[in-house]
Amino acid sequence: MTMSNRIDLVQDDMPDFWYNILPDLPEPLPPPRDITGKSIEVLKKVMPTEVLRHEFSSESKIKIPEDLRDLYFQVGRPTPIIRAKRFERLFNSPIEIYMKMEGYTFSGSHKINSALVQAYYSKIDGVSFVTTETGAGQWGIAVALASTLNGLKSKIFMVSASYRQKLYRVTMMRMLGGEVHSSPSNLTKVGIEMLKDEKKRDGSLGIAISEAVEYALENNGKYNVGSVVNADILYKTIAGLEARKQLENNGIEPDYIIGVVGGGSNYSGLAFPFYKDYKNTKYIAAGSLEVPKMTRGEYRYDYPDTGMILPQLMMYTIGYDFIPPPIYSGGLRYHGVAPTLSLLMKKGIVSSRDYDQETIFRYAELYSRTEGYIPAPETSHALPIIKEIAEEAKKDGKKRILMSFSGHGLLDLGSYATMYNSSS
Repeated sequence: MTMSNRIDLVQDDMPDFWYNILPDLPEPLPPPRDITGKSIEVLKKVMPTEVLRHEFSSESKIKIPEDLRDLYFQVGRPTPIIRAKRFERLFNSPIEIYMKMEGYTFSGSHKINSALVQAYYSKIDGVSFVTTETGAGQWGIAVALASTLNGLKSKIFMVSASYRQKLYRVTMMRMLGGEVHSSPSNLTKVGIEMLKDEKKRDGSLGIAISEAVEYALENNGKYNVGSVVNADILYKTIAGLEARKQLENNGIEPDYIIGVVGGGSNYSGLAFPFYKDYKNTKYIAAGSLEVPKMTRGEYRYDYPDTGMILPQLMMYTIGYDFIPPPIYSGGLRYHGVAPTLSLLMKKGIVSSRDYDQETIFRYAELYSRTEGYIPAPETSHALPIIKEIAEEAKKDGKKRILMSFSGHGLLDLGSYATMYNSSS
């Protein structure tokens, strides 16, 4: 129902399937490339069986098990869409901004949409624990929560720079039962090797992925992947499917769908369910200028992890060995873009932007002061796109914007405080 600037969806109307974009892509997705002859076997061993099946499925709709739907309800789904009317007024332009509020989930971000599913299928495989990587900690929190709800333990490798910056996220993971390690660590061969190079001690998501995969492989666990791969995006389409139903129930058709890209699952999870039928909608994704894979990356095969354990993927990349600066948007420090999203970028269906962290801090501040809700630094990277659209709307008429509000910034206040201190 619609209440003022809020559009809700009752639980009974939450979609009962996930959307798989693979059958609807403009051309077949280039397959993973196994350089060593071993990496595909690694995937088969460390990924949950059903997740691996979904990764290569050609079904356009995949049914959500009933007990998983109940878990979605427990952590806050469906999430509302909020119209950001006060933020709209800043631009003095005929725009309407609709925020899909993924920060309203128990984990505080969109990440729980996939974490619940992967933990659920890991439990079915009979393991006692899962491993994963995390940048800023949103995915780690989601995995810790999902594991706890499914009766599993979790071992989380967190990028070292973020481990030092995001104390409260580390604490939240531990409160939820997660065992958190700074990456690179001394728990894996990959980590020990990376610690020898001082330049790599701040870590990267690529290193953390390698550590998580290696540890799961060597200790009979399952690896839960936080972005990039098809299955992870599939599970996150629950947000886009909800949003589509919410807007259609109210006669709203978005002219633009925008969002931020770390590895690509946040934006894809919102945008993909619209892609097949909303051909007049424009799709714009934003990234970090400090990690400029969106605008300066090359479309080629590359490793998704620094340790070169996993199969190569065809994607936009700035190189698997890229060590990003310790920016505050830790979730954007990944070197590549999901293959499905990369293909749509290559075909010109999705366009991209990159913004520096000083710019996004100003927009995060503006949004907080108008809407009263603090966005995560990662989420804020999509906000500058709105100014661009607003300028266009002044010339061409009303534009409706749907944005993934991927997570709240209440556990990022330390980073925002540092920005304030550095500018004073």
